[in-house]
Amino acid sequence: MDDTTKRQLQWNAEKIRLHALEGIYGAASGHPGGSLSIADLLSYLYFYKMKVDPKNPKDPNRDRFVLSKGHCAPALYGALALKGYFPEEACKTLRKIDSFLQGHPDMKGTPGVDMSTGSLGQGISAACGMALNAKLDGLAYRVYAILGDGELEEGEVWEAAMFAAHYKLDNFTAMVDFNGLQIDGKITDVMSPCPIDKKFEGFGFHVIQINGHDFVQIDKAFAEAEQTKGKPTVIICHNIKGKGVSFMENEAGWHGNAPSREQYEQAVSEIQARIKCLEVAE
Repeated sequence: MDDTTKRQLQWNAEKIRLHALEGIYGAASGHPGGSLSIADLLSYLYFYKMKVDPKNPKDPNRDRFVLSKGHCAPALYGALALKGYFPEEACKTLRKIDSFLQGHPDMKGTPGVDMSTGSLGQGISAACGMALNAKLDGLAYRVYAILGDGELEEGEVWEAAMFAAHYKLDNFTAMVDFNGLQIDGKITDVMSPCPIDKKFEGFGFHVIQINGHDFVQIDKAFAEAEQTKGKPTVIICHNIKGKGVSFMENEAGWHGNAPSREQYEQAVSEIQARIKCLEVAE
């Protein structure tokens, strides 16, 4: 990955963070912490890796993406808007009664959403079904899913993991947003899913661990996943909850709270400063 591409992906990630916060602030509701932590992954997927076309969102040969941690929809909406599925201004309508951008992804109402999610654990199951469909129908598309680390406490996740390994779904890549925090605090205090790597290995996955905010590491991990045959891959992404906003980083309290006006303005100022620096660097 060259420096120009990396810088563009960083710029996209910051715009995704900005749109996520715009929506959450406007709605006075939402989940900023986890939305900010997956912005880099979404930037990479939608602007570098996945074969998707906003002008043909139902293309049967498109790659699929499932946001299994559906409460982080504001980040997904930011990526979809930036990609061109709908106007970027729409992100500000998050959770409004007449908006097509509700608190969790809706495949029937929102262009570009491949699966309705929100009940934790179900998204990965749907993603595995999509991957098996590609195998059965002889289609070349790949399937990607992002899970939260707290979501791994759901038993259905491990049922899906058994399914993926049993059917040798090497066209499926899961990503774990391993930021260490959930709504009630540290995952290790609430109901520890650790060691995450050993568990997925035990269920038959090829396991990769990376810094989920480093685009070079992200790119290498996905290349390795594509080269892995006969088994699914999980990329454990060591992320920072609230990434990109100083007072939100590594704070469990920002899992599901909207910022005040003063906090929002500070967050926007920090993000816009980085966007400006990335633009000047060009």
